[in-house]
This record gives sequence, structure tokens and C-alpha cells, in this order.
Amino acid sequence: MLGYVTIGALDGEASGRFYDAVFAAIGGERKFADGGWIGYGPKGGDSNVYICPPFDGQPARAGNGIMVAFRANGIGEVKAAYEAALAAGGTDEGAPGPRPADSTAFYAAYMRDPTGNKLCIFCKP
Repeated sequence: MLGYVTIGALDGEASGRFYDAVFAAIGGERKFADGGWIGYGPKGGDSNVYICPPFDGQPARAGNGIMVAFRANGIGEVKAAYEAALAAGGTDEGAPGPRPADSTAFYAAYMRDPTGNKLCIFCKP
């Protein structure tokens, strides 16, 4: 049911580096960058995630309680995306691992992008 997601960015270049690294780790790629917008999507597919300045012209800010979760194809991709996120200027919000700790059905990592937006990369092993 989800059509697309826009994520506000304070610094398009820093956010671009962050999302390039994270999405590459889970099979995504940059589709375009134009006019302050950067589009991402699955390899061979259409853009469905857009990094951009807010429409109202105000500075982007992270939403309290808002998180976007992206599905990975396995535990290795979750770990790779988390490591890529931290190496590309992201901050830790929860290292890779099962959620809850004794679960075998949900594995996730949590991070924030350079603007402070919270993301989850997860898989169902």
C-alpha cells in the first residue's frame, strides 16, 4: 500500500552519501539527483524514496516518533547497512540483532541519518 516516502534533509550532499551507502547495502540505488531532490529505489525498479528539502522552505527536522523501516534480504544485509550508515555519518539507535532479544522472527538495526531521521533496516530470517 505504500506508494513512496519523502525524507527531509538539511544537507543534501551529506544525506546523499548516507543513503547511497545504506541503500547499496540492501540492493537499492540512486536513481537521480536534481534540484535538491535525490531519488532511490530497488535496482531495476522505480524510485520510491526521495530525499529533499521540505516543501514549506523551513529547515528539515526529524519527526519525534516517526521511523521508516526498509526491508533487507537477510542478516548480512542488515549488518552491512548498519555499518555503512555509521561510516557515512549516521548515528547508532540500536545495533543489529534480534528484536526482541530472544526472537528468531525479526532481526533489525536502527540508525539516524545526518538530519536526525530515524531508520530501521530489518529482515525476517
